Amino acid sequence: MGKPTRITNSIRALRFANGEMTQAELARRIDVTRQTIIAIEQGKYSPSLEMAFQIARVFNVPLGDVFQYPEDD
Repeated sequence: MGKPTRITNSIRALRFANGEMTQAELARRIDVTRQTIIAIEQGKYSPSLEMAFQIARVFNVPLGDVFQYPEDD
């Protein structure tokens, strides 16, 4: 497996803020597997741009509220 992505995300917090949505429910809503959601949450996988927008749309928040990319120091 490649090195982990530098992109961080707030998916877990957003799931809990939205009625404690399960990983399985989020996966169903964007048509991926639960394992994909787990990998994204853990920073082991970066979603496609389309998938990232789909996740943001599920939570009705801007993309930047879901995914963050650190600035170089």
